[in-house]
Amino acid sequence: MMPFIASVLITFMAALTGGRFRPDAWYAELAKPPGLPPPWVFPVVWTALYLMMAIAATLIFITEDSPARTAGLVLYVAQLGANAAWSWLFFGRRAMLGALFDLLLLIVLVALTTLAFFPLNFWAGLLLAPYLVWLFIALYLNAAVWYLNRAAPG
Repeated sequence: MMPFIASVLITFMAALTGGRFRPDAWYAELAKPPGLPPPWVFPVVWTALYLMMAIAATLIFITEDSPARTAGLVLYVAQLGANAAWSWLFFGRRAMLGALFDLLLLIVLVALTTLAFFPLNFWAGLLLAPYLVWLFIALYLNAAVWYLNRAAPG
């Protein structure tokens, strides 16, 4: 039970760090792309994804200690950092292009984490697949918002 609690705490600390930066009046004024989900979708999806991420990390944490396990967990923590940085860049700094590059890095890190998890525990790798899909949706949204508002201040 302790590995799960630790995974949940670490994962949701990253979520809370990124969650400190939220849409505000600046974001409300930006042009939005077609296909943007309604605002209520984001907390629902992210809560489910963070829970799946924590379960995946737990499944890896309880596997036999090995260099592959260590590498997978290091990648997991690295992607949590990139995840938390996105909200700070996009909503905190209003750096839409910087957030886009962070999101590209995040996609690479999550893909590498998923590939590292699969050989250690199939289910752990599978639990990260929806996260990767959601990140591609986020990539479209971030790129489109940047493109539509590239002349906007901030």
